[in-house]
Amino acid sequence: MKPSDPQFLYMILVLPVLFGFVLVGEGLNKVVHKEMAGFISIFFGIIFLGAVIIAYFFFSTYLSQKV
Repeated sequence: MKPSDPQFLYMILVLPVLFGFVLVGEGLNKVVHKEMAGFISIFFGIIFLGAVIIAYFFFSTYLSQKV
């Protein structure tokens, strides 16, 4: 699979980003309802989104040079 393929973009970027947004949204919902555990969900959602961005840059630069 090449990094320019649409399947690559969908697997590596779109689905995990949606999951990260769900974590952040769930955390915001908990914070609005005065639950302190919402900050944990927001934190892990942001960490997850950062990991997806780093993975995308890794795969798009490293694999394009090797393939």
